[in-house]
Amino acid sequence: MSGGGSRKGAGGGGRGEQSMVPRAEPEKYDSYYGRPIIKAPVWKTPDVPLYLFLGGMAGGSSLLAEGAAATGRPGLERVARLTAASGAVGGTVFLVHDLGRPERFLHMLRVLKPTSALSVGTYILSAFASAAGGAAALEVTGWFPRLKRVAGLGAAATGPWLATYTAALLGNTAVPAWHEGHKELPFVFAGSGSAAAAGIGMLLAPAAEHGPAIRMALAGGSVELIATEMMERRLGMLAEPYHEGRIGRFMKAAKGMTVAGHVLTALGLKWPWLRRLGGAAYVGGSVSLRFGIFEAGKASANDPKYTVAPQKERAKTRGERKQSGALA
Repeated sequence: MSGGGSRKGAGGGGRGEQSMVPRAEPEKYDSYYGRPIIKAPVWKTPDVPLYLFLGGMAGGSSLLAEGAAATGRPGLERVARLTAASGAVGGTVFLVHDLGRPERFLHMLRVLKPTSALSVGTYILSAFASAAGGAAALEVTGWFPRLKRVAGLGAAATGPWLATYTAALLGNTAVPAWHEGHKELPFVFAGSGSAAAAGIGMLLAPAAEHGPAIRMALAGGSVELIATEMMERRLGMLAEPYHEGRIGRFMKAAKGMTVAGHVLTALGLKWPWLRRLGGAAYVGGSVSLRFGIFEAGKASANDPKYTVAPQKERAKTRGERKQSGALA
C-alpha cells in the first residue's frame, strides 16, 4: 500500500521513495506547473470587441459630421450623424449584454470614480449617446437646425474620448499584451476609429461630398498602421500572441484591409466607385483589429510566461542599476 504522495522503489535494492507528483521544470514552466498567474478577462466575445469597434467608429463619425457641416456637405453630414448615434446605441447594447443585467450599467452611473477607466467611460458613453442621439434625431426630422449643431458639437467634444478611453481601460489591466502596450493603444484605437468612420462615409455618402472622409481615412489609417507597428516592436516577446494562429490572422487581415483601403481610396480619385470599396475595407480592417487585440490579450493572460518573463527582466534591470550605482 503506497502512502501519501509517494511509493516505494521497485526491486530489492534501496527502498527510496518516488514522488507521485511530477517535478516542476523551471525551464519549461514559468509558474506553478504551468498554471496561469493572472485571471484572464471574463468579458464576452463578440460583445466587447464589437463595443470597442462601435465606440471608435461613433467617436470618429461625430468629428466627421462637424467637418461635413462646416464645409456644406449635407449628405455626408447626415450619414456621419446617423452613424455616430447608431454606434453609440449599438455599443451600449453590447456593453449591457456583456454586463449581464441592464441595471448594472445604471448602477455604474450612481458614483463617478475618476480612478476607474470603466466608471469614467460609462459617463463618457452616456454623454456622447445623448448628444449624438439628439443630433441624429434633429437631422432626420429637420427641426431646430441650430440646436442640431449644438448637439453635434457636444458629440464632437466627447467623441475623441469615447474612441480612446477603451484603450485606457485595456491598458490599466494586468493583462500583459494590453498593459505593456498602453502607450500606443490610444493612438491605435483613435486611428482605427477614424478610418472606420471615414469608411462608412465613403461607403454611403454621395461621392461628390467625400473630401473630408478621404482625408480622415488616409490620416486615421496611417496612424493605425504606424502605432500598431510601433507597439508590436516595443512589446518584444509580448507581441507573440498578436502573430500566432487565429489572432495572427485577425491582425494580418486588419493591416491588409487598411492598406487596401489606402490604395483603393487613392485610385478612387480617378475612379470614384473604388472609394466605396475602400470604405468597406477600412471598416473591415477596424473590426478585425479590435478582435485581434482583444483575443491577444486573453491569450497573453492564459500563458504564464508573458507575466513572468517581463517581471524577471524588470528585476534584472533593477539589479543591474543598483549594482552600477554601487560601483559608481
